[in-house]
Amino acid sequence: MATDALAVERLDAYYGDSHVLHDVSFSLRAGSLLGLLGRNGAGKTTCMSVIIGLLKPRRGTIALHGEPIGGLAPDVIARKGVGLVPQGRRVFRSLTVRENLTVAAQSRRNGEGSGWSLERVFELFPRLQERHTQFAGSLSGGEQQMLAIGRALMGNPRVLLMDEPSEGLAPQLVAEVGRTIAQLKANGQSIVLVEQNIKLTLDLADEIVIINTGNVVFRGAASGIRLDDAMVSQHLGVF
Repeated sequence: MATDALAVERLDAYYGDSHVLHDVSFSLRAGSLLGLLGRNGAGKTTCMSVIIGLLKPRRGTIALHGEPIGGLAPDVIARKGVGLVPQGRRVFRSLTVRENLTVAAQSRRNGEGSGWSLERVFELFPRLQERHTQFAGSLSGGEQQMLAIGRALMGNPRVLLMDEPSEGLAPQLVAEVGRTIAQLKANGQSIVLVEQNIKLTLDLADEIVIINTGNVVFRGAASGIRLDDAMVSQHLGVF
């Protein structure tokens, strides 16, 4: 039986005394895309923070291809193969585009996949190659998002976490981000996508998890959400 790329089981997490994730469980099949949906403040970004190690879980387990990673330090989790495209991009503004990419470079593990290099990232995002000597802080919002994605890919992640990659972008750039994510998925990248853009997520996802006030209220195929208007309006605030 194939091991899930990522398995989250019965996860509880707290900010101080505030209980923010309640018994959260979901799994990501290798090579698939799981969409994590919910209203603002529902707990989506907190899930990403716990998986990547920025917040320690109080209870539960997290496994990467069967290997426990819950509670490890973020740099250790990254080296084991979890990449993050953070909300708000968070590029290194005083470094050049090339420096932003090379600082994150890691070799691929055990010969998996074809491996990401500077050249391959530039093939995916030609505009980054054109601007490789520019400081990241001088890029447009869309270019910074490309850089954030490229930087995560330079770590050759086995699982890629993407937290609100379309946030703040014009519709044309949102479509471009969507095409990029679809291409990564077609190439076999395992992805967890956190998004407020429900249409974008449903167009890309194989499976959907909806979180409401720190609880999982839906787990299933993306097609199941498309046909359930009541579920969407109740938990995502879309009518």
